[in-house]
Amino acid sequence: MEITKKVLKVTVNGRPYELLVKPKTTLLQLLRNELGLTGAKQSCMDNSCGACTVIIDNMAVKACSVLAMQVNGKQITTVEGLAKDGVLTPLQDAFLRHSAFQCGFCTPGKLMSATAMLQETPNPTEEEIRRDMEGNLCRCTGYKQYIEAIMEVAQKKEVSK
Repeated sequence: MEITKKVLKVTVNGRPYELLVKPKTTLLQLLRNELGLTGAKQSCMDNSCGACTVIIDNMAVKACSVLAMQVNGKQITTVEGLAKDGVLTPLQDAFLRHSAFQCGFCTPGKLMSATAMLQETPNPTEEEIRRDMEGNLCRCTGYKQYIEAIMEVAQKKEVSK
């Protein structure tokens, strides 16, 4: 029995795509295997670690938990879509300056979750950051540095208002 592919229209990092996709293909598989965007990491495949986090229409979502066809017509941003013309976002820059990574495997997912959080809550408290980021696990225990980096970016936004 042949599996029928469906047409998927999606915008990823500002670029429109029209693709033929198998019904059981996850968004993570589509990004990595079809589009070559490997920033979202394949790890747990059960929605528990956050390494595959992307932004779908301004909401942080774990790409392993979403079927590709569920994002038909939506806007997807991956870690590859954050920097513009080679210029890092303030959050990416803060992660670097605070050494908010160790092995780096979880870093793309953390950046995407933090980006979505700061869009929704521009001036979070440390408690809000810890709560919102708890779905992004780090084997290396690099939590303190990324919380400091997010706090710095949030405080600078407050000062610039």
